[in-house]
Amino acid sequence: MNYNYYIADVFTSQVFNGAQIAVFPNADGLSNEQMQLLAKELNLTETVFVFHPGSEGTTRKMRIFSPLGEIDFAGHPIIATAYVLGCCGDINLTEAITPVVFEQNVGPIDVNISANQGKPFFVQFSRKVSSIVDRFAPTDEELAGFLSIQQSELDHKKYSPRLVSCGVPYLIVPVWSYDSVRKAKFNYAAWSQSIAPQTAAQEILLFAPKTPFMDSDFNARLLGPRIGIHEDPPIGSAMPAFASYLCSFEHTRKGTHTFAVDRGDSQARRSVLNLEMDHKGQEQLALRVGGEAVMFAQGTVFLPA
Repeated sequence: MNYNYYIADVFTSQVFNGAQIAVFPNADGLSNEQMQLLAKELNLTETVFVFHPGSEGTTRKMRIFSPLGEIDFAGHPIIATAYVLGCCGDINLTEAITPVVFEQNVGPIDVNISANQGKPFFVQFSRKVSSIVDRFAPTDEELAGFLSIQQSELDHKKYSPRLVSCGVPYLIVPVWSYDSVRKAKFNYAAWSQSIAPQTAAQEILLFAPKTPFMDSDFNARLLGPRIGIHEDPPIGSAMPAFASYLCSFEHTRKGTHTFAVDRGDSQARRSVLNLEMDHKGQEQLALRVGGEAVMFAQGTVFLPA
């Protein structure tokens, strides 16, 4: 039993950047136990197993595993899977934009694959999210303490710290400068002594409305008690909460907004996430997330019969 797989760098157009995702384009026949073992063996953030529910059409079933277990929804794997399936010919890209449907455990996800001469170069998926926004937040002294920054670096003019949940709660904290985001270090002792654990948020999305790169509008980073002090993990799962956060401010005008958020820097696997949101002041927010990907590796797994 041989299974081919590909590794793509996601939300980037350059290898050794973005997030590495493994994709098995034809996983039919693999059991839950085998998929978990393969994800653990590859030891990447996420590994995708693609199944074909029918002989025709462009609907695919995605199963996503981390080394620790199955994940019901993730955004990076959507970009990686669409890119890989387009490159290996599983999905025929004869048009400039090809619509497909990826079924994750949370339900179907609408995806558009943009192609040039049959090769994918940009992938965008759509979601509608509902959010809960709470203005209750730790004090500036507490925030500065567990982020290891100065209180003067926190932004209270245009934005303010808020707790936002679209299923998973994030404590979203604005700072003035890109350098503040990059140099921040999580202090567990200060965190445990603050009121922050009472908010139920286990991850902090620290962001700045400034970045030295021309292709992005915000720089963001995740920190928290479950994230290593030197880690800079992917931020895709926090983007629905971030978009809802931006819409919670009165100065965010109604209408469609297009912007880009980058993670990391030129030395730390930089990613660029392109977002569109339809801010209508309604209960659900229509959000579209897109990005590029680049193929990094191809391999074959040999499983005993």
